[in-house]
Amino acid sequence: MSITIIHGIQIPAFDVEMLTIGKLIVVPFNQFQKQGKLFWLYPGQKLPHNLSLEQYYQPEYLTKAKICSDQHTTYPIHIKAWARCELHWHINADQKQLLPKIAKSTIWQLSALEHIFEQYQVLKLLILRVYHLSTLSVVNTPVSPSAFYWNKPEDLINNASENDTLIVSDASFIRRKTLLLTGSLYPYTDIESLHFKCEQIAQNNPDAQQFNYDIKKFLGWTSEPSCKKLDQNLNWINDIASLGDRSIELEEKKSNYQAGTDFENIARQSLEFLGFKVENAYKGGAGGLDLFCSKPYPIVCECKAGRLIPSGTVEELIKLGGMHLGADQFLDSAKLVIGPGNPSADILKAAQKWKVSIINAMTLQRLVEFKAKYPGAINLVELQQYLEPGQIEYKINEYIDKAEREIKLRSQIITAVKQLSEQDNETAKATHRSFTVTEIRAHYNATHNHRLNDEVVHDLLIELSSPLTGYLGRIKGNDWNSDRFYFLRDLPIS
Repeated sequence: MSITIIHGIQIPAFDVEMLTIGKLIVVPFNQFQKQGKLFWLYPGQKLPHNLSLEQYYQPEYLTKAKICSDQHTTYPIHIKAWARCELHWHINADQKQLLPKIAKSTIWQLSALEHIFEQYQVLKLLILRVYHLSTLSVVNTPVSPSAFYWNKPEDLINNASENDTLIVSDASFIRRKTLLLTGSLYPYTDIESLHFKCEQIAQNNPDAQQFNYDIKKFLGWTSEPSCKKLDQNLNWINDIASLGDRSIELEEKKSNYQAGTDFENIARQSLEFLGFKVENAYKGGAGGLDLFCSKPYPIVCECKAGRLIPSGTVEELIKLGGMHLGADQFLDSAKLVIGPGNPSADILKAAQKWKVSIINAMTLQRLVEFKAKYPGAINLVELQQYLEPGQIEYKINEYIDKAEREIKLRSQIITAVKQLSEQDNETAKATHRSFTVTEIRAHYNATHNHRLNDEVVHDLLIELSSPLTGYLGRIKGNDWNSDRFYFLRDLPIS
């Protein structure tokens, strides 16, 4: 069930990031907010009382804070999370002794908190329950710096959902909130610092991903099963973004041509891995197409490595595509440019005119990573619907988010069967406890506050008990309503 949120609050971009990884559950915010109020978390540039980054953040967080702030100076900007106000906490003069402990348990300089306090003899902090937004919202137009964010018609704002994932588990949140309010030191600040460092390398380092998960599990920041590790033979996937977005000038031993060839080769490998058939007859080089995929549908691709997509890239794709494929075949083909940076206005105008889609290398890498984790999750025919003209990062992210929700639903159905089998210890001594569709549906709906019906749940159970998946077992009844299912194994999700 969707949740309507009217507006957002603007807080520093790095504070938003720390809320969305679980490092923070509290943030300074002066304007009063009622308990239970919902809002988007908008990553803004303005710091409280115009403090500088150096004044506001502790030294060990400063480098990351600068990077995060710089990343949110250009549009579009993504809103990744929403929050519910648990308490607007006012620390008055008789509680000023709490400030050192709050600073030690968070990311802010004690001097910054004291400076904010001195302005009004009070420090106002929002204690927040933060949720990952299942489908990112996209802010396309500049926002005036203020306490709040109000979306405009040009923005792509997706509704929040009751199925959105909590960042911090209930038990961990209650413990941390209690420690804050009672003025007790949080005991795991060193472990959180370790997680923060691990988080920075885990995205492109499979060996660090499991360790990062273990830390989050210990801290109570996740209740999801451990995500699957990528096969070591797939380590090349981690190089897609770096090869596409590299700065040629910093490549001491590689020419512009060689850098472009490297990216074209890994883009070819990526498209083949996704399931496209890439034809060698149209191989790149001077006067040749970079990539042409013939199945499951024709797609012409131009690859650009460097800092920015060169002017004229769309026209180059149109010229070469028409020359090598012929007008009819070319017009029937999807057209894609994979390149770095944000396209210029001229490139976007040409992309709209010629119906060319544009993505960056990181988006291609995310698609390939998703395919590696869940081999059957990407439906290329369905993906074609998302290849709209212009820059389509948000459309591809929308498709991946949709696929992730479908996988999460199946994982939750499996967990519901598992939970039913564990409820009665005496009965569980049997080799396999099996359950009807209605029993599983009732337990799932009660647990997740959903309204799935028996037919939908039965379809999912049949899929999950197929010999090709093997997550559940099935005892076939006289009709679909009398089928029974039992737990076999988990479906881990990231």
